[in-house]
Parts: sequence; C-alpha cells; structure tokens
Amino acid sequence: MNPKSPALRRRTLLATTGLTAAALVLAGCSGGSDDGGGGDGDAQSIVVSTFPFGVEEFTEAVVDPFTEATGIEVVLDTGSNADRLSQLQLDQGDGGVDVMLISDTYAAIADAEGLFQQVDAEAVPNLQEIAPFAVEDAYSGPAYSYQLNGTMYDTDELSADEAADWELYANTDYAGRLALPDIAVTAGQLTVSGVASTYGDGPFDVDTAFATMAGWAPNILQFYSSTTELTNLLTQGEIVAGAALNGFATDLIAAGEPIGWAPPAEVRYMATNRAMIPTGAPNLDGAHQFIDYLLSAEAQTASAALVGDLPVNLSVEIPEELTAVVGDVALDPTAAGYETLDPNEIVPNRNEWVERFAREVVGG
Repeated sequence: MNPKSPALRRRTLLATTGLTAAALVLAGCSGGSDDGGGGDGDAQSIVVSTFPFGVEEFTEAVVDPFTEATGIEVVLDTGSNADRLSQLQLDQGDGGVDVMLISDTYAAIADAEGLFQQVDAEAVPNLQEIAPFAVEDAYSGPAYSYQLNGTMYDTDELSADEAADWELYANTDYAGRLALPDIAVTAGQLTVSGVASTYGDGPFDVDTAFATMAGWAPNILQFYSSTTELTNLLTQGEIVAGAALNGFATDLIAAGEPIGWAPPAEVRYMATNRAMIPTGAPNLDGAHQFIDYLLSAEAQTASAALVGDLPVNLSVEIPEELTAVVGDVALDPTAAGYETLDPNEIVPNRNEWVERFAREVVGG
C-alpha cells in the first residue's frame, strides 16, 4: 500500500479526529501479512467506506460486535455517495477500502466500470438468509438495507389516502405548498419511475414522467436535493407534502410531530443500500466476514433498532419506530408491491435524464 495514498490519509484523519468511535483503531499496513488473498493489508483490520450520518449508531450496532466476534478491527471512512464514488474511480478500485456501503445507483455505476468484484457466496453464508431482492444478479454485492419511496405529509392538512395519490401534486388547492425530489437524489429516480409507471408505459417512460411533472411544476415550491431541505419545509409549515423516502420521517414521527408517511396507492419502488467489495480490497477475507456479519440476524436486528435501517433479513423483528412509519410493508416489501429498478436501464441514461429533468421539469 502506498503510504501517501488518499485512502490511507483518510484512515489516519478519521482515526485521529474522532469521526469514528474510539474503539476503532488502525492496525496499520503490513506487506508480509496473510490477508486472505486481497493484497497487502493487515489481516486483523479492514477499512469500511460508509455514509457520513449515523456513524456512532452503526458502530454500536455492527462494528463493535463484529470486532468482538472476529478480532478484526474496523476503520470507518465516511463520505457522500458521490464523493466516495469519485474517489473509487480516481483510485480505480485500489484505494485501500475493503468494503463500501453505498446506494444502489452509485454501486451500479461503479459495477459498470469494473470497480467492484463479485462477493463470494460461499464466503457469505448469510446470503441464504436474506430476501431475494437483496441478491439481484445486476449487482456484484448484496443489499443490506432498503428505502421505500412514498410521500411525507402534514397529518393536520392531509389524510393518508390523499398523500398516497400522485394526483396530489396536480391539485392547485396546494399550489406552492408541495415539494418533489430532484432526479439526481435517490428519491428522485424512484419518483420519476413511479410517475412513469402510473401515467405511462413503465418505470423508464421518462417522456411521460417529465411531461406530467412539468405540468405539476407550478404547484411545487421546491425540487429538493437534501433531506434537510424537505424536513425543514414540512416542519416549518411551508409545504403540506413532499415525495420522500421513509427514513426521512422516522425521527419526526417518533418525536410526536404531526407528520405521516404514505406509500403510493399503486406502483411502488424502493432503493437499496449495498455492501460492495472494491477490486483492490487489501483484506478480502475480512471483507467477506464483515458482509456476512452485516447480513446476520444479530446485526440486522441491532441496525434496525439503533440505525433505523430496514432489514433485508426478513426474520428480524421490526422496531416499533419503523413500523410507526411504514406499517406492515417492512415485513415483506415485495409482497406489499414494492419493486427495485433495473440499474442496467438507469446507468447508461442517468446523465441524460438528469439534464433533461433540469431543463424540462425544473426549468420548464
């Protein structure tokens, strides 16, 4: 490993600034270690690249118990999906990361560029214990959690049935008091595909979706690009509803805010967060052990309770805080009508669709 590589600098920064828990230590690089066939990493440590939020909760739920069970120390390298994908592309999959936890669209982009390797099913027995949608052939790594698209709404203003109907966004009674996600964010593509399937010929009939949403645009106060934008607009009473992922609503509902979340009445789409192994992972054996633990009933239960992740291991009991938002959908999302989107349709068209959305919907 190059001691001046960006990944190693990030490891050191995280370990010394306290962005990871104190128990997460970097054991260092050892060219002579037996790392299970992945490169020159330390067999007793791995680097896991993950999201910048919920780090303490994830450490408590997954990282510390994994280290206790295996003796393998974990260093967390955090950042946004886009930033971490960019770094992975810059490093060409060889930046010192062993496992990358990343949203499905970004995982698919990297897969298409050959930056992830296939997770070995024999090395991850818990792949047999998770839902079929979590082990799609379109990805080289499994999903470990998922997010449902729907509408978050003010319960003092709307009923669940009203929020579940896409026609809400065409209702001029709420002009200037509605929000929709930009297509570039996770909820954005799910929303476009939901509109495309409801009013057009399927989830990728973007011509129909863009024309429909352009007609709604005068009613839309904001096409948001972050969770904070949407939740602030809703809690401050500036909007009555916005299309959103279920996770946006969890803390607000738990805090007793007059907020609800409703799945679409008809066509429903979900996104997944996936556990991927970069092509140059230094500790391949440790990476597989971590993913196997991440998919275990123990880790999935703790992650649901502490992090708020919907579990792909469907034997896990769903915490009350999550069922308060999504109800029985979490027991089996596919049985409740939720589907994932084919990344082979999204990835080659993504840049064009983002540009068209900005021009035809937001700017139209």
